[in-house]
Amino acid sequence: MTPETVSPIEPTPQGMSGFARIIGVFFEPGKTFEDIGKRPTWLLPLAIIVISTIAFTVVLGQHIGWEHIVRQQVESSSRAAQLPAEQREAQIAMGARMAPIFGFATVVLIPLGYVIISGILLAMTAMMSGGLKFKQVFAVVCHSGLSGVVFAVLGIVVMLLKKPEDFNVNNPLMFNVAAYMDQQTTSKFLYSLSTSMDLFSFWMMFLIATGLKAAAGKRLSFAGALTAIVVPWAIYVFCKSALAGVFS
Repeated sequence: MTPETVSPIEPTPQGMSGFARIIGVFFEPGKTFEDIGKRPTWLLPLAIIVISTIAFTVVLGQHIGWEHIVRQQVESSSRAAQLPAEQREAQIAMGARMAPIFGFATVVLIPLGYVIISGILLAMTAMMSGGLKFKQVFAVVCHSGLSGVVFAVLGIVVMLLKKPEDFNVNNPLMFNVAAYMDQQTTSKFLYSLSTSMDLFSFWMMFLIATGLKAAAGKRLSFAGALTAIVVPWAIYVFCKSALAGVFS
């Protein structure tokens, strides 16, 4: 009897490493998100996002100054303009004390925000029979949020190059429509709406849609994935702008 030939066992193909995924999100999003969909991870991108946001906050406070930032915000409010000078200054002083707390609260707020966004997207894609799991959607959202790291790095560069009095905290990079409007004469609703027409927001939504489509495969079209993110985003933007028009 001749011994049976044993077929060699093919090695299991290895997925992308965490750092390869970080790079791949920018240069090969389709391939990267397909890998993320198969093996969802989120800790590394989330840590990078939080660290870059903290770095942005530190430079903002040290180079621009919280008092200047709050004063800029207060003076752009029509309601604040109606206050007596003493009350306005007191409001600015209190805001300058509270601003660092809210700035560093991003350590908690960013992950919480991503959890909420992921829950909404999971519900939206479920209505389209996308068949996704929460951990897949959350991993997609965390990796898509890396676009914000680019914003933070460019924002830090702009802050260091500009004089503090020339830095506009509302439009640090001038990549949204509102950057080309007069904040004092434009209606608050329209101005707030225009701030959301932002290149980085659109970039993140594109990445999320790409990620959802890649993770879901044939169960979800790219158009469906894009709809899943654009519809809730549009509702949020409209509500935010309406509140700005009423209370600013």
